[in-house]
Amino acid sequence: MTVDLMLAAARSFLFVLVTMLPILNPAATAPIFLSMTEGASPATRILLASRIARNMFWLMTGSMLIGSYVLDFFGISLPIVRIGGGLILASVAWRLLGATPQTQDSRAALAEAYTLDHAHRQAFYPLTFPISCGPASISVAITVGVTLHDVELVMSAARMGAALLALALIGVLLYLAFRYGEHFLRLIGEAGTAVFLRLTAFILLCLGVQIVWDGVRELLLEIMAFSSQPTTIHTVALWR
Repeated sequence: MTVDLMLAAARSFLFVLVTMLPILNPAATAPIFLSMTEGASPATRILLASRIARNMFWLMTGSMLIGSYVLDFFGISLPIVRIGGGLILASVAWRLLGATPQTQDSRAALAEAYTLDHAHRQAFYPLTFPISCGPASISVAITVGVTLHDVELVMSAARMGAALLALALIGVLLYLAFRYGEHFLRLIGEAGTAVFLRLTAFILLCLGVQIVWDGVRELLLEIMAFSSQPTTIHTVALWR
């Protein structure tokens, strides 16, 4: 039994790591984090990176453990979550695309205005949600949580424990990417940084539109399936 539990835990760990890491993708969101915290001191960015990593872990944990029950309680479907979250993600990306480059004077003004209180207000929204973990990762986490449940309580606990370890590892990678991402941008220079940030913001915008379309498509499929049911019943009745 112990060997079975260890194997199940190992499979769950790898499953969550391989599934969630490409979606959360800390390396891709690090430039967005740096752009939105321009003017913050290194100490403030380190504090923000730590808070965002913790927020991501707890948000993904909650989505994985109780996300499906919360949605059922409020009568919210996953397509609606995708549409709402995708619109938020697209709006944030649009603002980043339209942002003007900062001059030396504006950066100094930003540094004075970017206080710890300002950082605390931005730690969850929008830096954690929807930048670091958006509707796509939440919906996947809910689906993964349903998959990991087992009829045996011990087996389910082993799988969930391994899943939380995988989320913790992703949180560490997110923290490291946000904390040391500035060194990478410094290597490619100011012009390369501007191009890279615009490209990342555009990809983020496309991702938000894609998430909205996925939600709309699922709703349309549900409507089509629901509308076809009376026709099928009526046809069967006439045939009889």
